[in-house]
Amino acid sequence: MKAPIQIKEFGAVNKIDFSPVPPRNYAVTASSRVSGFSEVFTFLSFSWYHVCKLNVFLLYQIHIYGRYSHEPIKTFSRFKDAAYCGTYRDDGNLLVAGSDEGIIRLFDISGKAPLRQFDGHTKPVHVVGFLSDKYRIFSGGDDYSSKLWDIPSGTEIVSYREHTDYVRCGCASKVNADVFVTGSYDHTVKLFDARTKSSIITIEHGQPVESVLLFPSGGLLVSAGGRYVKVWDVLKGGQLLVSLKNHHKTVTCLCLNSSGQRLLSGSLDRHVKIYSTTSYKVVHSFSYAAPILSLALSPEDETIVVGMTNGVLNIKHRKPEEGKEKSQKKRQPAYRTYMKGKTYMPKQEDFSVSKPVRRALRKYDKLLKSFDSSKALDAVLEPSIRLHTPEVTVAVMQELHRRGTLRSALAGRDEKQINLLLTFVARRVIEPRFTSILVTVADMITDIYQPVLGQSAIVDRQFLRLQEAIGKEIDYQGELLEVLGMMDTLFASFAEKEVTCLEENRSNSPTEIIETDE
Repeated sequence: MKAPIQIKEFGAVNKIDFSPVPPRNYAVTASSRVSGFSEVFTFLSFSWYHVCKLNVFLLYQIHIYGRYSHEPIKTFSRFKDAAYCGTYRDDGNLLVAGSDEGIIRLFDISGKAPLRQFDGHTKPVHVVGFLSDKYRIFSGGDDYSSKLWDIPSGTEIVSYREHTDYVRCGCASKVNADVFVTGSYDHTVKLFDARTKSSIITIEHGQPVESVLLFPSGGLLVSAGGRYVKVWDVLKGGQLLVSLKNHHKTVTCLCLNSSGQRLLSGSLDRHVKIYSTTSYKVVHSFSYAAPILSLALSPEDETIVVGMTNGVLNIKHRKPEEGKEKSQKKRQPAYRTYMKGKTYMPKQEDFSVSKPVRRALRKYDKLLKSFDSSKALDAVLEPSIRLHTPEVTVAVMQELHRRGTLRSALAGRDEKQINLLLTFVARRVIEPRFTSILVTVADMITDIYQPVLGQSAIVDRQFLRLQEAIGKEIDYQGELLEVLGMMDTLFASFAEKEVTCLEENRSNSPTEIIETDE
């Protein structure tokens, strides 16, 4: 990541949401009451944006920041009380937000005044969001209720009052337009279907729930509350898969990367933890200066924005990978430098020293030298190497196994990469010169990706091909052992006959000599 950029907001940042469409601006929801004779507010790092000279100044706003300019390009300020949970619709044209008034406001990104106001909650609304059909909104409030609203008519569709404490978080399914999830301080997470009159699944988290998250496939649900982050299998009725306890204080927010291979969690302990969704182990962490209330990751995983209790926004951009590979062009020597001494003829007493030819390292050798195991394996799986020189691919796998990094190089791959690996292993495992190392590779792949079996028809088909290839090879080995046994028997019988013939010749030869002498 590049050096972080910090922006000072007016109050604690309770929600950050990136626009789903370019240029990927992000909405920041923060509210505060500031009092005093002269208050100076810094919007941008190292520059003054606005100076307010009022005794009491109420700040209930949602700012839209430019992704790279980090300046507020738009502000929605039509709130009489604190604003919460400013969230974009999937097309990036609308934004919805809750408030302390119990009113939900719907804004057009190109306008300023609310398009719709939804009244129905009697207490503050902390949770709002769009269902995946784009025409309905779900909400949850401190009146313990969860509601569905129709955008065109501006009316309430259905209301659920199943929680027994504040509803503080929620999310909608991207697969089913009727399904949404809410989390509450009553320690429960409830999954609702708009076609039913009550919740269809209730999950007991065990702590007040601060954040919930559905995987893009809709099959896994993540809940955060207390020091725990828990993963549940929705398809099995809410069965607990894993419970993570890597934070020292309350976990307040969750986020997934674009591929679903990394899960991020922010906490009041001032840390953001990054988990691998394959092993659910912490693979990286960030430390911040204040307790964290919200975080968001841009759709291309290029920018991470964190909001803290002190009102500071921390923005980090990923460094471009191309810059590492491209080196600055050095000034080339003049032409005469190359030609100097070319025509010199050595004398008889001269001693000629030949300059050794420097061989350029291949791409995979360079990656191995820099200990980049995963990219080295990718380099030898390219068609030009995999198809024409498979011994190079297997040699790199053997080197990674010797270093103890083969498992990490095989892990964290998508469907296409797993398919490529299994195709290579299934084709080459029967070759005697490759069998020993490829059997180890096949064992590791099976061990790592066993939990995802059944989720991809392509991967399942490749596993079946690998099983079939190994089964045929075992049958061939059995038949060869039988043939070897028969050949051993034949060789043994031939050897016995030769010994018998030699003994007979030895016993007959003296008699013949005596007869000749006579």
